[in-house]
This record gives sequence, C-alpha cells and structure tokens, in this order.
Amino acid sequence: MSAISPFEDIRSLIEKVPPFDTESRDMLRARIAKFPGPASPLGEGEMWLEWLAGWQKTPHPRLSRPLSAVFVGSHEVARYISAIDPVNAAKARIESLASGSVVVRGAAEAVGAAFKVYEMGSEYPAADFREADSLSQRECAAAMAYGMEVVAEGADIIALGCAGCGAATAATAIARALYGGAVEYWVGGQGDEAQRRADIVRNGNRFHRDYLSDPMEVLCRFGGRDIAGLVGAIVAARHQCIPVVLDGFIVTIAAAILHHIKPDAISHCMAGHISAEPAHGALLERLNLTPILTTKIGVGDGTGATLSLGLLRSVVQGLETIDV
Repeated sequence: MSAISPFEDIRSLIEKVPPFDTESRDMLRARIAKFPGPASPLGEGEMWLEWLAGWQKTPHPRLSRPLSAVFVGSHEVARYISAIDPVNAAKARIESLASGSVVVRGAAEAVGAAFKVYEMGSEYPAADFREADSLSQRECAAAMAYGMEVVAEGADIIALGCAGCGAATAATAIARALYGGAVEYWVGGQGDEAQRRADIVRNGNRFHRDYLSDPMEVLCRFGGRDIAGLVGAIVAARHQCIPVVLDGFIVTIAAAILHHIKPDAISHCMAGHISAEPAHGALLERLNLTPILTTKIGVGDGTGATLSLGLLRSVVQGLETIDV
C-alpha cells in the first residue's frame, strides 16, 4: 500500500462535492418577490436564505433540526505553552461541556439545537510538531472518517466548534504553512505565552518546511485529531447537502485546508461570527467569508456559531410569515 493511500477516498470526496442548487435559490427569490411590501423585506437575511435554499436543495429552507457539534482533542505542544497536561486539560473541557457549565450549551438550548461533543482521542495527544508529524496519515484519515459521523445526527444545519487543548497553536501553525507571512501575525497577542506560541510555530514550520505544498500533508504535520475530525465533518456535510456554520479560528482553519484543495469545497459553509481570536478576521478574508455576527467571543467552542443559528432561524421564520 502506498504512503498516500489513506487519503485517496477523502481526496475523491473533496473533488466530487455536489453543486449548489441554483433552481431552489431561484424559486426562493420568486417567493420573496411576491411580497407586496417594500423591496428587500429581510435585508441581508435574503442572502442567508438563498444560501440555505441552495444547499438544502429546497425553496423552503428550514432549521427544524439544528446541531451544535464540538470537537475536542489534545496536542502535546500545549504542555510547552501553558505548562499544563494536555490530556487532563482536554478531559476537563469534555467534562464541562458534558455537564453544561459552558455558554455554548446554554446557547444551543436557547436556539433549539441538539448538542453533541465529539471526543477525538484526547488521551492520545497529537505529537509535538517541532520534532515529528502531529499524526500519521492513517491516524489523520481515521480522525476525518470519525468526524464524518456528524451527519448521522440527521441535522438540517450544523454549527461546528472546537475546544481542543493546544488546537489554537496547531491551527496557527497550519495558517502559517498555508499562507506564509510573519509568525507573529498569525499568533497575535502579547506577553510570554504569545512568544512561546510564536517560537513553537516558527520551529515547527522550519522542521516541516520541505513538506508543506500539499494541504493534506500540512494537516498531518500540524493538526491533531480534532482539526482532522472537523475537516471530515465539513466534507461529509457537503455530500449530505447540510449547510455548515463555522465558529472561530480553529474551525475556520479546518475549512481552509479544504479551500486550498478545492475552493468550492467550502461553499456550503458560512462564518457564524468573527471572534476575538488572533487572526480570525484575516483568515475569513482569505476564504472570502462574511461573518453573520460580530461577537468578539474569545473562545472557539462553538458559542458564536450556535448563537448565529438563532438569527438564521428567525430569518427563516420571517420568510414564512411574509410568504403569500
């Protein structure tokens, strides 16, 4: 078996993503055009409705079964940034998500979304990418396959979040590998912790510099199981015609991997918000994604994306109200 074989099926799925349904979009536009009042009764909401209609393949978009899905993994590099055990820290995050002592759980309940945590083998941290690949190709492909299971929940829209320990550093290393530029630009922040993160990302990019032309290879070398799982979730949602709402920087970097392979592969994704996370806005610009909300939320666990589901649902209900 060749070294690249674990990715063959996934590459094929990425290349063969189904197209946007322009017929459903046009039928939706015709519905809105019948409204007897002023033009653009829903403003920017009409753009969101067209997006929903085209990807759900119906002129009657719906948000009756929304899902807020949070991926959690662990990364060995976290140990050298905050002097914490990444396994124990990831375990604590999973427990808080499960117990409901986090904002994203309340947000999901408020918008009527199902909530599920995807535990991505956090007891096995991704390797320190300064001296090894974070994951083998087989491990990476397996994590993507597990992430694809998100579509089994039967959702009609999915908000994705990530609460992995060390995932922000991994995502920063991926961003630097994909787009280049100064490490500090992608790391952001100030102080000793930001400097340690910058040094780790710089050294990691230097160690892997000869293997960064392939986005899937970049994912293996820097991304852990949580980020790989998010990539799989986005691909599977596209094939099931389920719109995806992206949360913060980490989730968006998973979309960036796919965008580098095939830009159209993330056309079914929308940015739920722009967060306070360093370089999130810069990444959204590179992917040509306009956020629904500006929240400046400082965590990427799905809170902002889940809150945006409430606005999307209100717009869908508004359409039903004015329909004639």
